[in-house]
Order: sequence, then C-alpha cells, then structure tokens
Amino acid sequence: MSALQQLCTMTTIVADTGDLAAIERLKPIDATTNPSLITKALIHPDNQAMLSDTMNHYQGDVDAVIDALTIQVGCNILELIEGRVSTEVDARLSYDTQATISKALEFMEAYQRAGIDAERVLIKMAATWQGIEAARYLETQGIHCNLTLLFGQHQAIACADAGVTLISPFVGRILDWQKHQQGRQEIAAADDLGVQSVKLIYQYYKQHDYKTQVMGASFRSVEQILALAGCDLLTIAPNLIDELAALDIPVTRQLSHEMAMDATPMSRASLNQEAFSQAYQQDKITQDLLPKGIDGFIGARDELAQTLAAMRH
Repeated sequence: MSALQQLCTMTTIVADTGDLAAIERLKPIDATTNPSLITKALIHPDNQAMLSDTMNHYQGDVDAVIDALTIQVGCNILELIEGRVSTEVDARLSYDTQATISKALEFMEAYQRAGIDAERVLIKMAATWQGIEAARYLETQGIHCNLTLLFGQHQAIACADAGVTLISPFVGRILDWQKHQQGRQEIAAADDLGVQSVKLIYQYYKQHDYKTQVMGASFRSVEQILALAGCDLLTIAPNLIDELAALDIPVTRQLSHEMAMDATPMSRASLNQEAFSQAYQQDKITQDLLPKGIDGFIGARDELAQTLAAMRH
C-alpha cells in the first residue's frame, strides 16, 4: 500500500483545490472553495458560458456574481465527491458577527434552492471572536461551520466551546513563521510548531470529549502530513496527494483517541471575550498570522472582483 492508501485508513483526506479535474482524478471525500480557487476555476475555458450568464443575470454586480459563482463551484464540486464542501464567507466580514450570519444564511438558502442537503455544506469563516460567535449561532440552526485561519490554542478552545463542526489549524503557515523567527531553513517534524499545535488541540478535544473535528491544513511537505497521521481530517493540495501516492513507506499512526487519553491531562477551559482577547495578546503567532491571513483572503477576493470587472468591459 502507498503512503496515501495507508493514511486513508486512519484519516479523512480532503482535497485543497477548486480544480474540478483534480477533484475528479483524486476522488477525495470532502473538498473546499475559496476566492483563489474560484478565480482559477473561472479562467478555465469550459466555464466561460456559465460566467457570462451569471454576469448578465446580476447585471455586473460583482459581489452578487462572486457569491453566485461560489455556490455554483460548490455545487459542481459536490457532484464529484461523496462528502462535504466548505464554502467561504467574504473575509471582509471576519470581525462582524451579524453580517457573517446573514451571509451564511444566504449561502445555505442558495444551496437549498440548488437541491443540496445542508449536511453536505460547511460554512467557512476566520476564527476571530466574532467569527466563532457567528458559528455558535449557525450551529444551533443546523448549519455546520469550518473555522479557518486557526493558529492558537485559545481559538481552538473557543471553537469547541461554541460547538463548531470543524476547525482548520494552519500547520504550514506556523512553520513558515517559525523558520522566519528562528532564522532556520529546515525544521524537523518533531520540532515543528505547526505539527505540535495540531497535536495539542487534538488531545484537548479528545480528552474532553468535544465533537468538533480537527482538520490539519496548509501543509508544506509530506513529512508534516505524516506527522499528523490519524488526525480526524487533513486537507491536502493535489501535488502533495500525488507525492503521498508515489511514496512506498510504512505510515505509523501519530494520533488516536487512545493516545490522546494517555497523554498528559489538560484542564478544560472556557473563554469569554475578554479572556479570548487576553490570550490573543499573548500569542505572537496568532497576532502575526490571523490578520495577515484575513488580508490574504480579502486580497484574493479583490483580485477575483477585478478579473470580473475587466471581463465586463
């Protein structure tokens, strides 16, 4: 069995791409969308007719067009997979609970109109306090959420407390930060702060019987991925999935419910907004990476808006 086949017996593999051809080829259980992925999908010659129809329908209202295309790409992905698609709320709403809730409800209505079951959609938003509070409400309405741009234990604790379905801790971005801070080119998986962060979150969730699932994200290498074998889910870019498929090495489980229960006991915490803010102020990694990540998502959406505006003229 290849490393990928072995990993699939321990972990649900999610394709980190909006490329329909890659999804069709890789046949992952779940997949995700975001503005960069949607931009790539739209430039594809096969999608030009759909794009033109959508532009005409919304008379060039770029925000409405982006929302409609986001749902369309989500529906296209769902035709190719058995599981769920994560659909991202506009990152400009990351610090606005009410606006995030409204946009999520709008997306779910659009999916419903397209005949998609609510169980197959995860609404994705940044793990700010406001995003987590939006998710807390949405989960009570039967709308499942994926909290992304997660770098710190305090974010993970608040997400579990809010009853969110899924979190996406960003392993690779933490490693990038660590390399930059420590002035190192190479860091072994054993010393990788991104890998350690996911292991700690996983242990905390299992020890306290939280239902929130952990999905490691933003990987830089197959070593990082294999260091988290056994995590609930791992979302992996197609090039790394291909690397894993070509690897002929034994894969050892690194995370399991039993291992988590045997690890050092972690006390259960609950954070109000003030405690969350204090934890954020003390967490240099999250302070550096969360705003930068939100800006990156906003930038990707702006780029998509510019591409659409240029097509209109």
